[in-house]
Amino acid sequence: MHKKMKRTRSSDEKNSIEVCQLCRRSDDCPEKYGKKITVPEHQLTIHYFCLLMSSGIYQRGEEDEGIHGFLVDDILKEVNRASRLACNGCKQKGASIGCSVKSCRKMAHFPCGIQLEFVYQFKDLFPSFCWHHRPTQTCAVPPSGPLSCSVCLEDIEPVLSYSVLKCPACHGSWFHRHCVQLQAHNAAQFFFRCTICNNQEEFQEEMLRMGIHIPERDASWEMEDNAYAELLQVYQHCDAFTCQSSLGRDFSAQSGKFEIVRCSFCGSNGTHRKCSSLKANQNNWVCTDCKSVVDGSGTLPRHVQSPVSERHEKRKRLTTVNSSLLSKRRLLHSSPRGILQELSNQISGTQPGGELQVREGQVLEAALGLLRRSDFSPERGLVVRFTGDHQHNGASELRRFFRLLLRRLQTSTLFKGPESDKNLALDAQAVRQDRYYEMGCLMALSMLHGGPPPSFFSKALYFSLFHFPKDFQFSLSDLNETGLVDKMKKIKESKTVERLREAMEPLSEYLEVSGCRREVAGAYEKYSLLDDMLNFHMMVRMQLPLQRFREGLRTLGVYEQIQMAPEAFYQLFCYPPEKLCADSMVAMFSPQYSERVDYLARETVTTKHWQQFLQECEEGRCASSLEDVLVFATSSDTVPAMGFMPPPTVSFLPVADPSYAFPQRQPDANRLLLPVTPSYSTFKKNMEYAVCQVTVMQDS
Repeated sequence: MHKKMKRTRSSDEKNSIEVCQLCRRSDDCPEKYGKKITVPEHQLTIHYFCLLMSSGIYQRGEEDEGIHGFLVDDILKEVNRASRLACNGCKQKGASIGCSVKSCRKMAHFPCGIQLEFVYQFKDLFPSFCWHHRPTQTCAVPPSGPLSCSVCLEDIEPVLSYSVLKCPACHGSWFHRHCVQLQAHNAAQFFFRCTICNNQEEFQEEMLRMGIHIPERDASWEMEDNAYAELLQVYQHCDAFTCQSSLGRDFSAQSGKFEIVRCSFCGSNGTHRKCSSLKANQNNWVCTDCKSVVDGSGTLPRHVQSPVSERHEKRKRLTTVNSSLLSKRRLLHSSPRGILQELSNQISGTQPGGELQVREGQVLEAALGLLRRSDFSPERGLVVRFTGDHQHNGASELRRFFRLLLRRLQTSTLFKGPESDKNLALDAQAVRQDRYYEMGCLMALSMLHGGPPPSFFSKALYFSLFHFPKDFQFSLSDLNETGLVDKMKKIKESKTVERLREAMEPLSEYLEVSGCRREVAGAYEKYSLLDDMLNFHMMVRMQLPLQRFREGLRTLGVYEQIQMAPEAFYQLFCYPPEKLCADSMVAMFSPQYSERVDYLARETVTTKHWQQFLQECEEGRCASSLEDVLVFATSSDTVPAMGFMPPPTVSFLPVADPSYAFPQRQPDANRLLLPVTPSYSTFKKNMEYAVCQVTVMQDS
């Protein structure tokens, strides 16, 4: 039996605007009761979880209406309904949450339900279950010996209950309910997993069933402003036995004899060029500690955690942020195109961020100059004008700009690998200049300004950024260093432990630096060794570039949306755009016919010419390709990542007017105007001429 509980009220609850209208408490504890939301004009204050779990209300509005889709009138009706219902805990009126078992009459306020050991399931239609009907866990084989909570490491009673839960995957991880809830609040959806077996999907599903709230956002330590800024600091100190700089050991010139060069192995020791007699072009200096390890005369110094990393770890453990808002409606899975269009609404076309002058062949330089402006804001619209083009500066020039920019990024030194299967390249100078952040920012802007999809990512890079697909495993084919791959293949092909040791010998320095060096007892250990090496090469050593790239993609919320729907965006990043064909082009451009009947007949003939022209372009019987035709009409050679806005159309030039013998374009409106010509041969010749004139100029 549960004891009767008395609900206390503090003095500040006398002011009704500060008190939740459903639970009658003024507590502001987002991780426990959800965000406390006040609507001053209606003198209404609500805890979001109180509202979300209430049994008699649903979201009937849009997200920007009322309180995240809950209309104010509906909330007031729910408050009125609850005012007649008594809570099984405090025995007072206002209980809005009932057990979801229809035959059960138990009711509670949200906070009282927690004390009564209600289970609130934050999924589907957000059901609630009382202590008699709540879901439970079972254990086929009881654990032997004492247990400790896998989160707080304190002793735990090995009996499953409301307060004690276990992992459904490994059955070896037991934890307190309040501990795993705190872990879920900090780690959130993308990092919340079992601390023992690292299972995520099955673990999260079970925790939701048992009433653990998992915020749909990034981890709290990932969302802190400049959380990784300290990692951008590089070692700037001369450790030579005798420093010859008159300005001290911490002085570093941009170049010359007093430029500090860091150890090419550890990066944690440095020297002025003059202090170690280094030539102007010599950059592969090795410090004394690393040199002794490489030549076998010493061992690596014991690792000591730096104060910077200690502060970062402490901040990572303690940081908490408000939970993301949930939606109590059936989720409609938006397409990437729809998501990007929604995000692009943040950009104000009425407040352009200044005109961007682009010289021939200087697209990337112009883009970087834009980002580095002191007044740059991604929410402001862009106006692009190419040098020498005085006719266009609208949406079509933006698409052209980002089309050329994405080509430059794809072939830049920040990427490596085959043309359509790129990984990030490690470039120390680019890290120092924060180019990875800038590249991510430009890609986010490109997708929201009508640029093409970045369809050249390797599956390994997509996994490194968005942790999808969940079952992805790095392989040797993901590496782009031929010499390293050849040596690792010898490890993979080793049949005996002796062969394995021989294959490891040429990689001894790499294994030492990567932390993968070990004594092997059997050939079977080659698999774990290769996994560790691949993980180091693709993830650990690339941690900072990947993190800065993610931060750039966060521009206008792009990264967060991709991470919430990684499967939907997978095709957009890792596969080439669907090849254009005549049928898809016909479907893409909607014809707009005249209302006059005598014109309509001639325009219908022209439509057939248009369809035949597209078919011959596809078959290679025209001087133009389908991509050329699309560039002519829209300034884009593929469908943009967020689709064409507005949708492309085909209109017709005035009938029987010789001055309109050639097609015309209105690329800002994605409109193509066709000449009404009775002869197909004339139509084709004029189309080819006009298209070629424009595409040659646009490719520059």
